[in-house]
Amino acid sequence: MSKTTISHIEKLKAQDEKFSCLTAYDATFAQVISDAGVDVILVGDSLGNVIQGQETTVPVTLEDMEYHIACVANGVAAAERQCLIIGDMPYMTYNTPEEAYATARSIMQAGANMVKFEGGSWLLDTIRGLTERGVAVCAHLGLTPQSVDALGGFKVQGRDQKTAQTMIADAKALEQAGARMLVLECVPSELAAQITQAVSMPVMGIGAGVDVDGQVLVLHDMLGISPFQAKFVRNFMADANGNIQAAVELYHNEVKEMNFPAQEHSFE
Repeated sequence: MSKTTISHIEKLKAQDEKFSCLTAYDATFAQVISDAGVDVILVGDSLGNVIQGQETTVPVTLEDMEYHIACVANGVAAAERQCLIIGDMPYMTYNTPEEAYATARSIMQAGANMVKFEGGSWLLDTIRGLTERGVAVCAHLGLTPQSVDALGGFKVQGRDQKTAQTMIADAKALEQAGARMLVLECVPSELAAQITQAVSMPVMGIGAGVDVDGQVLVLHDMLGISPFQAKFVRNFMADANGNIQAAVELYHNEVKEMNFPAQEHSFE
């Protein structure tokens, strides 16, 4: 039985190979995703949208995340090939380093291998502290859904030179503080490519073009069962004649072969 680790993902980047990630929130889909060969599972606070029916991720609690991470960890453990599991730290649970340490403990003890949270340079001390305590951190820049009200809605980020340069600087600083991976959400493809080249940590994109190191999609989106389909989403289940396992395998292969995302799924 093989287990994907963050070191394995870092090796893929060094070899210029792509990696795939999907969200999961329960044991059954976690096992399906793992057995399909997908490299990473993100237990995202997107469960607020697709599981709970919330308009945003803000209402998701730490208890919600613990429950769903534990479910996913059980499913991954039953798979023949085990994904790396990343767990989101929910809204306002990492305002200070000390609060982040407590949240990370809960996320990791529930079964995650890595924690993820949203934000730039204000998180540097938190990342340093978590890294010193042996916690692997995935950062998140661009469209940060927990801040969607402050951003004025779900909008592409980094389209002007000032915000683009800030994002590049933040990515470098996050890596220097100890972050091992970065998610870029809804940023122009050219900017995402620049950031990917500017840092040595793996960069995972959602609506960030094909030139990042890996791709992530919300499971319900790529299966075509979400009520809204964003520009960066492709309905893989339609391409797989309605077979869920085949759809997940197709997604993984299309990411590996750089056939997804295509230009129509990207922002210029």
